[in-house]
Amino acid sequence: MRAPGAAEFVPDTHDLASLADAARGCRGCDLYRDADQTVFGQGPPTARMMLVGEQPGDKEDRAGEPFVGPAGRLLDKALDAAHVERTPVYVTNAVKHFKFKATDTGQRRIHQTPGRTEVVACRPWLFAELEAVEPEVLVLMGATAAKSLLGNDFRVTAHRQEVLRLPEDGEHPIDPQTVVTVHPSSILRGPRERRDEAFDALVADLRFAATLLGGTRTRR
Repeated sequence: MRAPGAAEFVPDTHDLASLADAARGCRGCDLYRDADQTVFGQGPPTARMMLVGEQPGDKEDRAGEPFVGPAGRLLDKALDAAHVERTPVYVTNAVKHFKFKATDTGQRRIHQTPGRTEVVACRPWLFAELEAVEPEVLVLMGATAAKSLLGNDFRVTAHRQEVLRLPEDGEHPIDPQTVVTVHPSSILRGPRERRDEAFDALVADLRFAATLLGGTRTRR
């Protein structure tokens, strides 16, 4: 039987603690079967900036917290270089469970990119976080995060350092200034000789996003 999607598991509340608690029982797609746990977003409910990645990785799945592995450490470094303090920022992922393939020995879990069905199934949690936090600036990191909210044909490389808006669907009134950039993990996976250049570009994107802070929250 096909999983129903997350909508039926999302409570009618803007309280982040209640949302996180409910997300632990989500069965909206099949990823919960193999992952250790749900990894919900983390940060203050009044965050002016929200960062959205792809999915939790191995370290995040074991710890139950977003961006605590190698990509998280690189993100911390990039935020510091961009003069953006992480503590006031809300960080989350488009997909809340770790998708992976175990090696033959079972000692390593190899990251797999979430499919479109899994991204769409998990999207109600991301909308719930957006409506609870109401960020002024939304930063979508990587193709999966960007496509989850901007459409499957969206290309990150064509729209970096642009101010974008989420598609209006009439159901979700939050309209943050939206910026796209690469996911920190793509820098770690990329050619070693280009990592400094890629890191500097990520810092520039984060610095651009920070310059957008200062206006009032916008609702459609």
